[in-house]
Amino acid sequence: MSDIHHYTYRVSWSPEDGEFVGTVAEFPSLSWLSSSQIEAFQGILDMTAGTVADMQANGEKVPDPIADRHYSGRFVVRVTPEQHRELVLEAAEEKVSLNRLVSGRVLVGA
Repeated sequence: MSDIHHYTYRVSWSPEDGEFVGTVAEFPSLSWLSSSQIEAFQGILDMTAGTVADMQANGEKVPDPIADRHYSGRFVVRVTPEQHRELVLEAAEEKVSLNRLVSGRVLVGA
């Protein structure tokens, strides 16, 4: 069973709604609006608990919290052959591996 307190929660101001909105990354369809940041957080926390309980009662798979998942550090990105060639050339000119060039750009963009 997933601990709902391990999920990734966020409370932010919604200009469209004129209220704070609480969200949880593992359940992108859930949100809770409130005029108070604390109430928005408590609302999304309670909604998540109810959703997880309903899913478990119905035998549905409950998502693992992102924080509890294990990552290899490896992912594959597809680019066009032209982009691939350009990146290989840039890496050669900088005297680094293609992996180092691309991972450096990912970190700079983060």
